[in-house]
Amino acid sequence: MTDAVVDGKLELVKQATKYVKETENVAEKYSAMTVSKNSDMNMNVGELQSAAFTAVPTLKSVKKIQFAEDKQEFQKYPTKAGRRSLSRSISQSSTDSYSSAASYSDSSDDETSPRDKAQANSKGSSDFCVKNVKQAEFGRREIEIAEQDMSALISLRKRAQGEKPLAGAKIVGCTHITAQTAVLIETLVALGAQCRWTACNIYSTQNEVAAALAETGVPVFAWKGESEDDFWWCIDRCVNTEGWQANMILDDGGDLTHWVYKKYPSVFKKAQGIVEESVTGVHRLYQLSKAGKLCVPAMNVNDSVTKQKFDNLYCCRESILDGLKRTTDVMFGGKQVVVCGYGEVGKGCCSALKALGAIVCITEIDPICALQGCMDGFRVVKLNEVIRQMDLVITCTGNKNVVTREQLDRMKNGCIVCNMGHSNTEIDVASLRSPELTWERVRSQVDHVIWPDGKRVVLLAEVRFLSSTTPVSLAWSFVLSITATTQALALIELFNAPEGRYKQDVYLLPKKMDEYVASLHLSNFDAHLTELSDEQAKYMGLNKNGPFKPNYYRY
Repeated sequence: MTDAVVDGKLELVKQATKYVKETENVAEKYSAMTVSKNSDMNMNVGELQSAAFTAVPTLKSVKKIQFAEDKQEFQKYPTKAGRRSLSRSISQSSTDSYSSAASYSDSSDDETSPRDKAQANSKGSSDFCVKNVKQAEFGRREIEIAEQDMSALISLRKRAQGEKPLAGAKIVGCTHITAQTAVLIETLVALGAQCRWTACNIYSTQNEVAAALAETGVPVFAWKGESEDDFWWCIDRCVNTEGWQANMILDDGGDLTHWVYKKYPSVFKKAQGIVEESVTGVHRLYQLSKAGKLCVPAMNVNDSVTKQKFDNLYCCRESILDGLKRTTDVMFGGKQVVVCGYGEVGKGCCSALKALGAIVCITEIDPICALQGCMDGFRVVKLNEVIRQMDLVITCTGNKNVVTREQLDRMKNGCIVCNMGHSNTEIDVASLRSPELTWERVRSQVDHVIWPDGKRVVLLAEVRFLSSTTPVSLAWSFVLSITATTQALALIELFNAPEGRYKQDVYLLPKKMDEYVASLHLSNFDAHLTELSDEQAKYMGLNKNGPFKPNYYRY
């Protein structure tokens, strides 16, 4: 060791010693101010510090917290008002930072059911039932923001509103009520239709958007957090009104169609058409058709290319991550995930989760979809084989009892369970409403179901469609513009079709319309289509303006 290094270390020791002496002097001065005159002045620094703390004066005695003895006090439930306040604060803290819609929809202190309120819009109309019509201004802002990314639907509105192709149409609708569907509803009104609307999901309604529609005169019956009884009451209020009878139905899930068919058969028989956008609703329509009970033509929008590829695949590819992040804050790297169903929704979910490092396997009944999964790098399994190891279970089949109570019992502690299909029948959640299990709401749309041994399973949105129950995670405006434009064109086609074109059956959207919807959205990407020459068109046997693929072509 060199002399320079030694001298340097000695200098550091001297400085440290000087600092300790100065600290002791300060401590002695401080103790002189706080310790009584009769105290022993020869105590060490540690004793001086102790004296300094005990000598701080207090205005009143402070009781010592007995953590062990008083543990029960922390487990007691708060009052009803306290629970409501706590629940709301947890809910808002997990959602408000993401979306202005969450704060508008969830922050109201009014616990009164909208059914018990007397409300009227600025024009004096009370033909609606929403959470709070005074939120209309906020809802209008949300709609205007959505319009900015729904240019194709706005373009259709501008092109066709002069012709009023839906003049005379009385449309009753049951869809998610978000800013994006509001743009669709207002487009239908601009094209000449009269509309009455309700929600297809009890959790997905943006209250401020429903208020904005009610303010403009659209009869809306929906609010976030409806009960099952409220849900059917709202549908009935939409359909059953004096002096107005629907002649067109726009449905998402088939509940509205089912209600009209069962409760108002005369209305059902006189309808000019039904447009359905979900796999569940389409399945119900095909059942009616097969039984010979479908007495009106119906358009299957769900299986149109623009719906399947863009809404089901691309939208769900983003919304699955958004919904999971908002509700659980979970990281996906290394997580074991099983996705039940490898249709377009399942493909989108698997693609997104794999990209973030999750270890994904799938279940399938269809050998073609199963083979696609294998080629995409996913292991195809039976749910019973892997259920014990899974960190996350996602259903997207449109079926029922895909995840049974027995499989829920076998899940590991902390397993997250959610549904990306339309219906809440895929997971047997009803069996979890049993005395031996405890439900604990930890934040908005997140429940812990606790087994007697302490195991917890995390249920999201009570296994309803996840993307529609978390704030605006469903609402990718651009993708929903594609679906909404498809729905609008399907309504126009059915309403204006000459007699005899469509029989009492279920039809796919004509390929030409699918291509038109896609072309309207290309300008968003500054995309330029190549045009066929006459020679090329003749060689391929195509019209230069399309359609470019036959109806049997699978994209």
